[in-house]
Amino acid sequence: MKQITVDIAIPADRFKALYSGTVKDVQVVSREGLRVRFPGQILKRYVDHEGVYGTFRIEFDESNKFRTIIKIV
Repeated sequence: MKQITVDIAIPADRFKALYSGTVKDVQVVSREGLRVRFPGQILKRYVDHEGVYGTFRIEFDESNKFRTIIKIV
């Protein structure tokens, strides 16, 4: 299983565009130096009144398909 670590900081007002569907994807550079794009929907369970902030581990299967995201900090 492949995994990457990403730091995410999306304030609540910017996350509204993801939540409403105006913006569909989040693009970040992982700590491993990889540019990664993924559906913003996978972050919904981590949203609070301030937005989404933290360090996350994203896991992929052998076909590079999203498997899970886990908040680690």
